[in-house]
Amino acid sequence: MKRPILIAVVGYIIGIIIGLYFKISIALFYGMLFIIYFTIKIIYIKIKKHKFSLYSISRYLRYLKLFINKKVIFLFIVFSCISNIIIINKNKYYNQIYKISKDVEIEAKIEGLIEEKEYQNKYKIKVTKLNGKEEGINLYLITKDKVNYQYGDIVNVKGEYIAPSIQRNFGGFNYSNYLKTLNVYGTVKASNIEIKKKLDAFDFNKMIFDLQESIKNKAKQYLYDDSYSIYLGLILGDTSNIDNETMENFRNSNMAHILAVSGMHVSYIVIGISIILNKVFGKRKSKIICIFILIFYCFIIGFSPSIIRASIMAILVLLSGLFHRKDDIWNSLAISLFIILIYNPFLITSISLQYSYIGVIGILIFYKSILQFFKRKSDKFSKLKQIVAISLSSQIFIIPLTIYHFNTLGIYYILTNLILSIIIGPLIICGFIFLILILIKFPLLNIIAFPLQIGIKIILNLSNISKLPFSKIYVKTPQIYEIIIFYIIVIFINIIYKSQSKKKLTNSGLRLKLTYQLIKYKFKSKFKNKKRKLLIICTIIVFTICSLIIIRPKKLRIHFVDVGQGDCCFIETPGNKTILIDGGGTEFGDFDVGKNTLLPYILDRGYTSLDYVIISHFDTDHIGGVLTVLQELQVGQVIISKQAEISENYRHFKEIVNKKNIQVLIVGANYSKNEIESSNNNANSKKYENKKIIYSSKEQIEKDLYFDFLWPNNDFLLTENALNNNSLVCKLHYMDFSMLFTGDIEDVAEKHILHTYSKKTGNQNSNINVNYNYSYSENSCFDSFLNSTVLKVGHHGSKISTTQEFLEAVNPQIALIGVGENNKFGHPNDIVIKRLEDNGAKIYRTDKNGEISIIVNNQGKVTIKKLINTN
Repeated sequence: MKRPILIAVVGYIIGIIIGLYFKISIALFYGMLFIIYFTIKIIYIKIKKHKFSLYSISRYLRYLKLFINKKVIFLFIVFSCISNIIIINKNKYYNQIYKISKDVEIEAKIEGLIEEKEYQNKYKIKVTKLNGKEEGINLYLITKDKVNYQYGDIVNVKGEYIAPSIQRNFGGFNYSNYLKTLNVYGTVKASNIEIKKKLDAFDFNKMIFDLQESIKNKAKQYLYDDSYSIYLGLILGDTSNIDNETMENFRNSNMAHILAVSGMHVSYIVIGISIILNKVFGKRKSKIICIFILIFYCFIIGFSPSIIRASIMAILVLLSGLFHRKDDIWNSLAISLFIILIYNPFLITSISLQYSYIGVIGILIFYKSILQFFKRKSDKFSKLKQIVAISLSSQIFIIPLTIYHFNTLGIYYILTNLILSIIIGPLIICGFIFLILILIKFPLLNIIAFPLQIGIKIILNLSNISKLPFSKIYVKTPQIYEIIIFYIIVIFINIIYKSQSKKKLTNSGLRLKLTYQLIKYKFKSKFKNKKRKLLIICTIIVFTICSLIIIRPKKLRIHFVDVGQGDCCFIETPGNKTILIDGGGTEFGDFDVGKNTLLPYILDRGYTSLDYVIISHFDTDHIGGVLTVLQELQVGQVIISKQAEISENYRHFKEIVNKKNIQVLIVGANYSKNEIESSNNNANSKKYENKKIIYSSKEQIEKDLYFDFLWPNNDFLLTENALNNNSLVCKLHYMDFSMLFTGDIEDVAEKHILHTYSKKTGNQNSNINVNYNYSYSENSCFDSFLNSTVLKVGHHGSKISTTQEFLEAVNPQIALIGVGENNKFGHPNDIVIKRLEDNGAKIYRTDKNGEISIIVNNQGKVTIKKLINTN
């Protein structure tokens, strides 16, 4: 069996994935497979061999036996079962910790300052006792004390334990899984901290920590601020000092990988050390010294997955040279990954680990083919071709990963990586020498610091290429099966290319080459005179498939997105149109809801443009995320109401729609749809450049689906909360289903709305069937124009909204509340919750349920899906 360690690692990964995402025992799955296999084998009847058939599947499945035999299967099953058991048990232990009481008393060791802010500090701690019990877990400690706790301090802490949040939206970030990759079990918010004792001076970990701090402090003395932060990222992998704009430039120009210490860094360091030491100590001693330097380097920068992978592979190569053994890079890759996953199986979800290994695999598979292709054209510029071949072969495998995780595609990556490949080697070697000189306290550090800063300046200027047009193209999140198909296709193309271009082939390669040529011959001979018939058949098939897709009834999908303390609703219509109603946002802190939550959410849903954006009003908790979406994505039309007061958010909104030439529809009650030229006299219609403003009280989205805009009317409510009380109130109609969106209206606005629509009747909804066993009777007839299947509760469930009279008029089956966990406003109010329950409404809220999806079919049947199920 060739490369058994590789087979074992593949099995180990499969076991982790099954346990992590499917949360089932893989042994049961294998048991079912064996039962199916032996059942088929028992009832299988051998048939006489047929004559040769090019299209026989069984013929080509025989080649699998060359790679898959009983030993391979046994090894694969054993290691997948082992990893599956490990990950399931680890998850159970994490869940036990998450369920501990909120009030905790712990004894722990300080393991470093993670984040320093004006009002609080965040430390990583190693817990030794938790509520009197011995525990060996890592936690984050948040304290408002301005005491500077040192690495190694043993402390007693009283405080509140906060379990990490889980995924709250479709495709959203899972903080719990992220902390698992760091072996961290949550956070303790301290109310009292006492230092029990200081750590001994000779603790090894403390020495490493002090050495890291000494390197950073010394480097800061010789490098400028921007050069210093990039240096720490380039040589130590520490990006905490790099500002957000610079990091964004590096990401958009496809240069961020140089700030994560990986195989490129290690290879250049090994090359630099070898050049310097070979002449002094000889090759053999140089390799031994290099191994120890790499181990020391890992301690200095921390054991990230990428540096572990690169260092282990480099050390194995050096050891093979010492013992005169041929190095197998696939085995080296497998061994390094095995060590990482044994240490922490959750690291399989780490983006840095995925990038590191996928990039190397891409080089191993495609580098020779791409280089051979270049050499066929010309033998000139061989070094340049090697650099380009490495970059391309790596990027072929990394691009799907980049799109999956970041939804962006840059068109300048070849240019930036080509320039980088020329300067990055000398720069890394120079930076590592600077690190060594800091450690030995070399007196003339300015000599090496000068060229180092010039190289960093070149990189910083190169990153500004991200400001060019099309440097960042948003792409929808691909499905896992799409990524797998992509990899299969490119690998298959590479195999075919190798079989057709190589002069010396193995027996398997020769079979593949002859099979490929035979397939070409068969197709040419068979279909040469039947092209017209084939074209007709293909046209009929494509037309039939397209017709079935169009005819097949689709559902209305309303996703109430969790954006914290705010409102956001994303709607997918049966006709595949998209509508965004509000987008969350916050005035507190620096978290960008639009960039970090809403934009990725829309891309994860599979859309890079929106047909409609409806803005209820311009409070930040409704408009904040929308502004980002308007800037970054294509939007067909924006729907707003007339404004009672002009806010800074509204001014910013107008700048964006003018710049991007987006059509604005101003709506409200009792408007007849018309178009008027914008003028400069009115604050609401102040010139939207090159656009007409459309006024309407109704918008037909598609057949059977439209919005009625019920509020505000021409008379504004000039109260102390004018922005809230003049929120756009609209009602979505689809078949017999309806949903009322109320923005942040309060009791004052609700009274005016009730008065306006108290005498109106209509919307004779019937046959509405909702799961959860609550439904209207078959012959129900609503006597209120406001009556709706679903109510988006006003003002996040505030006590001054959702009055009893208004609730009785709407009479909803389902109530949705957009609200943040443990928000300081006390939303939703207990009185409002009681009122909704007494009225018979089923309540869903984003703080407890995360994203809530309402799916409506064309018969009016409603299905509710919650991302988080709570008791």
